[in-house]
Amino acid sequence: MATDDPSPQDRMLQVILGFRASQAIHAAARLGLADHLHERPRTAEELAEATGTHAPALARLLRALATAGVFRRDGDRYALTPLGETFRTGTPGSMRAMIMAVLGNEHYRAWGGLRYSVETGRTAFDHIHGMPVFDYYANNPEDAAVFNDAMTAGSAAVEAAVLDSFDFAPYRKVVDVGGGHGGLLAAILKANPGAEGVLFDAPQVVEGATGRLAAEGLSGRCQVVGGDFFEAAPEGGDLYVLKWVVHDWDDERSLAILKNIRRAMAEGGRLLLVESVLGEGEGPSFGHFGDLNMLVMTGGKERTEAEFRALLAGAGFALARVQPTRSPVALVEAERAGAGLAAA
Repeated sequence: MATDDPSPQDRMLQVILGFRASQAIHAAARLGLADHLHERPRTAEELAEATGTHAPALARLLRALATAGVFRRDGDRYALTPLGETFRTGTPGSMRAMIMAVLGNEHYRAWGGLRYSVETGRTAFDHIHGMPVFDYYANNPEDAAVFNDAMTAGSAAVEAAVLDSFDFAPYRKVVDVGGGHGGLLAAILKANPGAEGVLFDAPQVVEGATGRLAAEGLSGRCQVVGGDFFEAAPEGGDLYVLKWVVHDWDDERSLAILKNIRRAMAEGGRLLLVESVLGEGEGPSFGHFGDLNMLVMTGGKERTEAEFRALLAGAGFALARVQPTRSPVALVEAERAGAGLAAA
C-alpha cells in the first residue's frame, strides 16, 4: 500500500544534512540580514550592498533560507517571517547571539571531534583548540562576548519558567553563582522587590553586567562580585542559584563548587540548581544532546535525578525536590543535610 511517510533513508538524509541549514542560518545571523530586512523587504542586490557581500551568492543563500521558512520571497524581494525575526539584534527573544555562539568556530570545530571524545573520554574542545573552553574565552574576548550574550539570551528563554515554578518571595539575599551578565538574577529581583542580590562570576565576565543592572534600575539592590567559585563563594546568602553551572564540570569539580557554597550560605539557606535533568525515555531530548555537548565542550555532563542526589550528598546537601518547568530545564532544590527537609 502506498504511503506518504518518509522512508528511513529519507529521514536519515534529513538528519545528516541538517548541518547545511544550521550553517546557512549562522551565515545569515553573522551578516545581520534580519536587521537589514526589519524596515522593509529588499532585493539580494540591496542586501549585498548593505552587507558587503557577493550579490549572486547572497541570492542563493536567501533563496535556500526562504525554503526553510526563515525569509519570505515575493518576486525579487525578501522579507522577514516570524522565524526570521528571531535573528534580529537586541529584541526580546532574539536568538542571534545564541546562533553565532553555538554555530561559531569554537563550538562547531569542537563538535567535529565528537568521535575523539567517545573513543577517549576526553574533551574534544581541549584536543582541537589546545586549551579548555573557559581559557579559550579568556584569551579570545570577541568570542567570549558573543558567548556571554548567548548565555544571556538562553537565560531569557527560561527566566519566566523558573519564576513560575519557584517561590522566591521568602528569600532576602539571593546569590547567583556563575550568573554571567545577570539576566536571571535581574528577573528574580524585579519580581521580588524586597530581595537583594549578589551576582558572582569570573571578573572578566561580570564586567559586562554592571551596565545591564543599572539599566534595569537594580544597581542599589545588587552587588557585583568577581571571583573564582572553585576557591570560595560570597557569604551570607539565604538562597544560592546556579543556572547551567554544575553541568559544565565533572563530579570532582562540581563538588568543589557546591562545598564552597555550603560553607558560605546563611543558616537555613537553600540551594537551587537550574539544570537539565535526564530522564529514561527514548524520545527527542534536549538534555541528552546537551549531555553530548558537555562531553565535547567542557568535560562536564548532564545528570539524572539519582546522580544529582548523590552529587549533592557528597557536598553535604540533601535533595528536597526536582521541579519540572515548562522549559527544557528543571529546578533541583536542596538544603544542608539534616536540616529538616520538606517532603519532596
